[in-house]
Amino acid sequence: MTEQPFDKTEDRRKLKIIIAKPGLDGHDRGAKVVARALRDAGFEVVYTGIRQTPEMIAETALQEDADVIGLSILSGAHLELFPRVVAELKKRGMDDVVLFCGGIIPREDIARLDGLGFKGIFGPGSSTHDIIAWVRSNVEPRGAAARP
Repeated sequence: MTEQPFDKTEDRRKLKIIIAKPGLDGHDRGAKVVARALRDAGFEVVYTGIRQTPEMIAETALQEDADVIGLSILSGAHLELFPRVVAELKKRGMDDVVLFCGGIIPREDIARLDGLGFKGIFGPGSSTHDIIAWVRSNVEPRGAAARP
């Protein structure tokens, strides 16, 4: 019997990504497209649905042991809701979750979102290929160790 070479990638788990729509914004086609593209690219994706509170998003991330959270917003309430999501994650000890966002984000708000910890900011017309490439380049599983 020949022994198979050890492949470290087999020991690593898939990244778990939460895609969420905070606030009252009911337009979720873009979030669904991104969630499906990430899933098709091999990531484990949980889409929370529309009208999520910051508490609900953070709790889902905790329960799902998420590595990444992507927030989608079209309502213009990102400067109100995104800091609340960050605060709720901190309350749950999830400061190491990588954050990205997309939707209608004015250029003048990008620096503030970056300061909150949003490392990827994708506006209208962003390619799902660019989002997938960004995740692959910028995210390691939390703790950088595989789960059994």
